[in-house]
Amino acid sequence: MSIGDMLAATVPMARTLNLEFLQTAPDKAVVSLPDQSAYHNHVGGPHAGAMFTLGESASGAIVLAAFGDQLSRAVPLAVRADIAYKKLAMGVVTATATLGRPAAEVVAELDAGQRPEFPVSVEIRRADGAVTGEMTVVWTLRPADPQK
Repeated sequence: MSIGDMLAATVPMARTLNLEFLQTAPDKAVVSLPDQSAYHNHVGGPHAGAMFTLGESASGAIVLAAFGDQLSRAVPLAVRADIAYKKLAMGVVTATATLGRPAAEVVAELDAGQRPEFPVSVEIRRADGAVTGEMTVVWTLRPADPQK
């Protein structure tokens, strides 16, 4: 099962919005939100909540791609998120996520008994390439040991 299939199967909101996981790799994740009138806002584009979910889902996809081999000893959790809506989003929008720190550095902190935090940057673009939103989601790998 691919990361996109797994997220679609286990995250109800991803299914609800019909998110399409186009690429899920340790260096980049790309997720698309189809143009659906049921999720439009008052100006006819995707609702801000749908765009937030798109960006957060892209960030989760790259976290699973980069740290999936750590799931037996750590749980990935979003710590906080910040989003900026830059331009009117219309039609299909696509989120591209990238890690803000090298995965090896994050795993080294986990190996040292720490609870590492790391940012994931997300750009949301409409079909013409214009950036409609920018998002940063800070994630942690919480050690499976509940004392951490």
